[in-house]
Amino acid sequence: MPMLGVVFYFSKSPRFIPIEIIRAKIFSLFILTILLPILLYYLLKSIGKVKSIYLNSTQERLLPLFLNGCIAVLILNRVLPATEIIELYYFFVGILLSTLTCFIMAVFKFKASIHMIGIAGVTMFYIALSIHFSININGTLALMFILIGAIATSRLHLKAHSNIELLIGLFIGMIPQLILVNYWL
Repeated sequence: MPMLGVVFYFSKSPRFIPIEIIRAKIFSLFILTILLPILLYYLLKSIGKVKSIYLNSTQERLLPLFLNGCIAVLILNRVLPATEIIELYYFFVGILLSTLTCFIMAVFKFKASIHMIGIAGVTMFYIALSIHFSININGTLALMFILIGAIATSRLHLKAHSNIELLIGLFIGMIPQLILVNYWL
């Protein structure tokens, strides 16, 4: 989901950003948000910290969520500092806050839907960008809301989450992005 937000930002931003910088940011974020988490999952699986990719128990979620939070801090400090692209900086601050909230809930044995957190956060970021840049992305937003419904339906169908876990995940994803809009909009 973070890569979707970043690619969408670079495709819709009216600001001039040199193509070399865009490529460097996207490449760095691809490594940190896609490749590194996959490698960390296989490491955690090989040392017995997780049993499957589904992270069925709240205990299994703790270490991956902690590592995801560390990756978000690394991105904020090295790839997207506050002095460069402010919208993406606060997007990742929102991701960090959502991750920390989900981690805290896992400590207290509540399993919020990480799928819903991700899609809801990106959707709220898209809404904020459309307001910020005064662009019409109604088709994209309609697609995002369809995806939210499809993800929620699939999680219920697979009996991976209850209604309340999905709803809490939706709010954990949207609210930090909504609060942080005040700092860059």
